[in-house]
Amino acid sequence: MIKIGNFFENFLKQDSLFLDKGVLSSSYVPEEVLYREDLLQEVANILAPALKVEKPSNLFIYGKTGTGKTLSVRYIIRSMNEIAQKNKISIKFIYLNCKLKRVADTEYRLIAQLIKEFGQEVPPTGLPTDEVYNIFYSLLDKEKQVIILVLDEIDQLTKKIGDEILYNLTRINSELKQSQICLVGISNNLIFSENLDPRVKSSLSEEEIIFPPYNALQIQDILRSRALRAFKENSIQAGVIEKCAAFAAREHGDARRAIDLLRVAGEIAERGAQQTITLIHLDDAERKVESDKIISATANQPKQFQLVLYALLLLSPAKSQFFTGEIYEMYTNLCKQYKLNVLTQRRISDILAELDMLGIINAKIISKGRYGRTREIHLSLDEPLIVKLKEILEKALQI
Repeated sequence: MIKIGNFFENFLKQDSLFLDKGVLSSSYVPEEVLYREDLLQEVANILAPALKVEKPSNLFIYGKTGTGKTLSVRYIIRSMNEIAQKNKISIKFIYLNCKLKRVADTEYRLIAQLIKEFGQEVPPTGLPTDEVYNIFYSLLDKEKQVIILVLDEIDQLTKKIGDEILYNLTRINSELKQSQICLVGISNNLIFSENLDPRVKSSLSEEEIIFPPYNALQIQDILRSRALRAFKENSIQAGVIEKCAAFAAREHGDARRAIDLLRVAGEIAERGAQQTITLIHLDDAERKVESDKIISATANQPKQFQLVLYALLLLSPAKSQFFTGEIYEMYTNLCKQYKLNVLTQRRISDILAELDMLGIINAKIISKGRYGRTREIHLSLDEPLIVKLKEILEKALQI
């Protein structure tokens, strides 16, 4: 029988492959952001007036996951903050990830979190929303300053609580005498602003920047740059970085995913007491990261999304491919069985498009002549993951 104490003792004695694992974390901001120089300059040009205590234009940054949006904004904020502190300029930077629960799942909680950023607390519930706003106004207007509020994954915020919150935040400036607030929204949804209420869109009057995906060669350079600081010398087998970049380039040029893959491959190698990260470790990491990504994505989705996926999983053992109509029929039966509202077929098509984007299904639109068009759908998951997802969904849906 293995004694856990002995295991930990041996673990401490074991040489690590890593020099600094933090370099491979999503919160790490490097000294140089590769292949984003022009975009960094654009962001800097828009936000620079804040250094003269003038309100910059509201800014929306779009791009698929892992295209360097958040990293670039954090890089610019760090640089501006250093200049502001050195020159005693009154700027306050607030960064919020809207995907986090208990931060941005209600308007009240969002404003309460912003109040917390100013060093004050309000009860998590109970006060009228108007009163919470008034507390926020008074904190904002204590001195002449510019507040740059970064709302990462801003589409998740409007999905949860509607776009009225953006209108309210932009209207705050008309209530303030000393301060001004500038919104910086970051979104993976390239058509996010098109779905906003025209009144909200007009009040934002934002500037937009789109971040394109990285290509495989760019991801290789990014990985090499991180690997130099993260791992000991000669600890990565030839071909690992190239294959890691190819995996990520296949996923719409997602550099963050490539960095995660490399980190997980390193962890797998280290657990096996190996001194070198090999292609086998990378393949194991690919399976693990893909599985974790899908489980995490589905666990945080609304009930209706989970029910559509559950309908798909129930259909999958019987056949390898199916059509939108079959999924909708299974979904409708589940809704009736568990007394849930039935969404329209168009809304279910939107959910299927999301599942396709997450890589859970492969959906191909085919023509049926005069009968219109439909989606031919294949499930892109292996059997162990299907079983695991079923268990998670049954628990979440209380089935």
